[in-house]
Amino acid sequence: MKKNAIVGQSGGPTAVINASLYGVIKEGMAQAEIGRVYGMLNGIEGFMSGNYMDLTGNLTEEELELLKLTPAAYLGSCRYKLPDDLSSPFYPALFEKFRAMDIGYFFYIGGNDSMDTVSKLSRYAAHHGSPIRFIGIPKTIDNDLILTDHTPGYGSAAKYVADTVREIVLDSSVYQQKSVTIIELMGRHAGWLTAASALARKFDGDNPLLIYLPETDFEFERFAEDVKAALNKHNSVIICISEGLSDSQGKFICEYADEVRLDTFGHKMLTGSGKMLENFVRDRFGVKVRSIELNVNQRCSGMLASATDIEESVQAGSEGVKAALKGITGRMVAFHRTGNSPYSMECITVDVNEVCNQEKLFPAQWICGNGTDISPDFLEYAIPLIQGEPQRKMESGRPVYLYRR
Repeated sequence: MKKNAIVGQSGGPTAVINASLYGVIKEGMAQAEIGRVYGMLNGIEGFMSGNYMDLTGNLTEEELELLKLTPAAYLGSCRYKLPDDLSSPFYPALFEKFRAMDIGYFFYIGGNDSMDTVSKLSRYAAHHGSPIRFIGIPKTIDNDLILTDHTPGYGSAAKYVADTVREIVLDSSVYQQKSVTIIELMGRHAGWLTAASALARKFDGDNPLLIYLPETDFEFERFAEDVKAALNKHNSVIICISEGLSDSQGKFICEYADEVRLDTFGHKMLTGSGKMLENFVRDRFGVKVRSIELNVNQRCSGMLASATDIEESVQAGSEGVKAALKGITGRMVAFHRTGNSPYSMECITVDVNEVCNQEKLFPAQWICGNGTDISPDFLEYAIPLIQGEPQRKMESGRPVYLYRR
């Protein structure tokens, strides 16, 4: 008997999150066991308010192909934390909506907090004997989900960082006077994205000369010594830092400047680490200094998306559907690397309960230079993930993206 599927997107968007949505839709439409594929508008929060759309009937083949290359979240996103108490009235109300729509398969595309949603829903379903199958499709530019080699979204964000830092390096090298440029990159506790700045180098000793990750305790005086040594050898010094730099006591560097606000999940909203260090360098050395925060560009630059990342994201969505049809539930699709040269990987599923509320930090063995550099082992890991240019549809010199009306 056919059952319908429903899919949602949650958390911060990426350049390829819609590629995973494309994979779910295409695979869902191809399977005889699935009737309609519905999309939650603004995640589970929007769905609880009655907002959803029929993806099976509303998108043409041409629109689906545009969806695959469109950055940001086509369905809209949310940051909504489900009640920890599974006896909350929220759950029977939600499952009644599922029953009314004849939902048999639930797919949620997102990061750590989204996997927490899949965990809670699958546990509630198991306790109450619901046959609905719940599958998590991974997504995060931070690359911090455990039990997967990497996450969809990371390869494209890493490519954006590498290329943008390379351009900043070139721009900063045109003058003779001493200067320091500090580039602040996303990464609260995990430095994967900042580490990608090492991909910008063209030769040994090239900029960025200093790279600081949140996995290493930050010390202002040690930082001053590092900057001084770099300025003694180079006129232009590029420094890449993670937004989540903190000292040995766990105090974020940005907290030295301002009170930090909290987001809806209670996470500190980290901004200003680059500006804080810009002022520190100016006061200490009196050289020309500026800070650049790449901000949301890291996650929404469709023009620098990796073809490898796009295709793997499609595969993650497709494999999620196949897993659900096999009776699998309470699992997340994960990538298992099977080769480096040539690069290869396969999709597996892992227990979502082991994934949620965990963070995969950047490996300590890949941090070198007394906490100021990244080892070549990381380059071997990351380079395959940024390969390839997708064939884009262009119009008047600009990419054509799919907009929801």
